[in-house]
Amino acid sequence: MLNQAFIAELKHEAASTKRILERVSEGKFDWKPHEKSMTLGRLASHVAELPGFLNSILTMDEVDFAKGHYKPSHAKTPEELMNVFQQKLDEVVQTLQNTSDEKMHANFTLRRGDHVIATVPRMVAVRSMALNHLIHHRGQIAVYLRLLDVPVPGLYGPSADEM
Repeated sequence: MLNQAFIAELKHEAASTKRILERVSEGKFDWKPHEKSMTLGRLASHVAELPGFLNSILTMDEVDFAKGHYKPSHAKTPEELMNVFQQKLDEVVQTLQNTSDEKMHANFTLRRGDHVIATVPRMVAVRSMALNHLIHHRGQIAVYLRLLDVPVPGLYGPSADEM
């Protein structure tokens, strides 16, 4: 069953995400490396909330950004980051437990009003719009940590800080 494979992958990636989020220090939430960049706190909050987007992909046939349902999370402490991430993770694992292969093959649409960003099988949206998105932003946090001289944890093997 596809749902079990996604649960296993999500839990595996969640361990790395938790290692990254644990390194975000409270005094650095407002720091950003560039004027066009998100602050570390906003970026980390986005990573923490992304399993909620995965849950939307699994429970809705489409998400329309123009409808304004998305309310970004703004964690103020590392503990809040971890709590948001764990809550969203638990919710999506429960949803995945009850998601059939048939539903995973059905289309999901991401749009902004009349502009359709993508219509793809739900399992593709789970991978590309949610999991890859989370991994991408988690990598950005690793760069932020490096620039702040915070030891970067290994994600797919040891980091230079763990050798």
